[in-house]
Amino acid sequence: MSDSERESGDQGAAEAAAWSGSEGARAFAALEAATDWLLGYPFVFRALARRRIGAGAVLVDYGCGPGKVAGHAARLLGARVVGVDTSPEMLALARASDTGAAEYHLVDGGRVAGLADGAADAVMCSHVLASLPDEEAVLAVFREVRRLLRPGGPFVLLATDPDRTGTEYASLRIGEAGAVHAPGQELTVRLRRTDGSWQEVRNHAWPVGLLPGLLERAGFRDVVQHRPTVAEAGEVADPALVGSRPWAAERERPPLVVTTAVAA
Repeated sequence: MSDSERESGDQGAAEAAAWSGSEGARAFAALEAATDWLLGYPFVFRALARRRIGAGAVLVDYGCGPGKVAGHAARLLGARVVGVDTSPEMLALARASDTGAAEYHLVDGGRVAGLADGAADAVMCSHVLASLPDEEAVLAVFREVRRLLRPGGPFVLLATDPDRTGTEYASLRIGEAGAVHAPGQELTVRLRRTDGSWQEVRNHAWPVGLLPGLLERAGFRDVVQHRPTVAEAGEVADPALVGSRPWAAERERPPLVVTTAVAA
């Protein structure tokens, strides 16, 4: 994941801080993530399907957490999905949940244990950047993803736009209205739980416009960014979810961006 032990250590510590320990893993698993399931994950899966990632392909979910998204990808795409995470507690929860992913690996010292260079046909990564404090940590993750990918393999990255501050979305609120954040600066994000309550976490702001340049520095090419809309979600998301609420804020200011790149 890094080209120096210092970068790897910084990255690992940052990721561990947001949802650390068994309690943090359970709290993460209890998030509703309705906005993500409307405007995020279905578009990640669509991007992978368009790259012909399916039966016989190895798909790594980098930062898999409790494995829900990895399992959904395995069922939808038919690929062999491998979940990786810096948190042993997250991985234990994923294994216990029997999500459908083929296997799970720990990210240890900035490197995915047990996976060789070029082991993956594709990598997906959702909301990991929010836990990274500086540019070197972001580059470290991108470089490890590049190590895992075969040449020409797609990398699909889902991130929240930190410029969408102050808007009350169905399952999140990003910072305070009108706030402007420098790259890596901390901001508070409110996330809705499945029981209807809210949890506040400290994230880091990574403007989506910076990501193409960082990806190119890490060994990627052909970077494309897309901001999914509610209108598009009607074609790819769960129809029951699409029809479950008005999605007024998501329609007015879509908060998620899918970035796709290719391993050079």
